[in-house]
Amino acid sequence: MIFTILDILGLIAFAISGTLAGIEKKLDFFGVFVIAMVTSIGGGTLRDLLIGNTPVFWLLNLQTFYIVTATTILSVVFRHRLSFLRTSLFLFDTIGIGIFTIIGIEQGLMIELSPIVCILLGTVTACFGGVARDILCNEIPVIFRKEIYATACLTGGFMFFALDFLKVNNDIIYVATAGTIILIRIFAVRNKWSFPQIEIK
Repeated sequence: MIFTILDILGLIAFAISGTLAGIEKKLDFFGVFVIAMVTSIGGGTLRDLLIGNTPVFWLLNLQTFYIVTATTILSVVFRHRLSFLRTSLFLFDTIGIGIFTIIGIEQGLMIELSPIVCILLGTVTACFGGVARDILCNEIPVIFRKEIYATACLTGGFMFFALDFLKVNNDIIYVATAGTIILIRIFAVRNKWSFPQIEIK
């Protein structure tokens, strides 16, 4: 049950993130919808292709389409209530990567992949939708900039398996994993934590 709820919350968070990115780029509604859809399903699509799970998840269940469509419309209608566009975009993107990391890890566990591969699969699920969004919006993807992004997902993944090893309840594992990712991302941006950039001198 909580896994289904997490999936829906992740879709909503990434749909809002994509919608706000499209609005910021002054796209028309169709453009905004495409960005929202790509942000929501991009990571999961790549994940399913990597593990041979075809047709990919959103082709088999129209619920994904309905959730993203409804979220996009509501986000556009109430866009003025999201007064700080950059802050809102960051917040919902961060929530999305926290939730989708868990979903990717669980998908890997279902087909009995090793913990390291599951963590990488979770990171791909969390990050690739944002990569596709940024590319379509003509931005350098956040994951390739100096901000802490994928590293937060990887850390959350290790937290997942550490708690699983300790036989902690699954619901607590999910909350702790997502919380770890979200907090790392928030603190990293607030305190300007980053990896050094490579420069040619």
